[in-house]
Amino acid sequence: MDIKRIGSQPSGKGPTEYFTGTVRIDPLFAACDPARAVGARVTFEPGARTAWHTHPLGQHLIVTAGCGRVQRWGGPTEEIRPGDVIWIPPGEKHWHGATATTAMTHIAIQEQLDGKTADWMEKVSDDQYGLHSG
Repeated sequence: MDIKRIGSQPSGKGPTEYFTGTVRIDPLFAACDPARAVGARVTFEPGARTAWHTHPLGQHLIVTAGCGRVQRWGGPTEEIRPGDVIWIPPGEKHWHGATATTAMTHIAIQEQLDGKTADWMEKVSDDQYGLHSG
């Protein structure tokens, strides 16, 4: 058994190559062999979001605070709120983040495949995000 005490793992900034805006990542748990699941609490300030990406084995998001957005490639932008649980299937290109005016926090859980949890792609443009929509 391993208990991770609150405050025992440092917060980190979301890397600018994978995120737009201010994002804080708080690790929750790493994969311990033979398990492959990893988890983190991710907080997006207003306007912040991920780049487009996929997960080799899919991803669960559990919204814990605020109001956010999620979109799969070619699909509509969906609003997400506390208590919502989102399943993103393996290989589905998508992004997620806060709304333009409200921060959002979610817990992200995904499995590693060959040590990798995500394949990162291009950034979400302001138009794709909806900053310039009517």
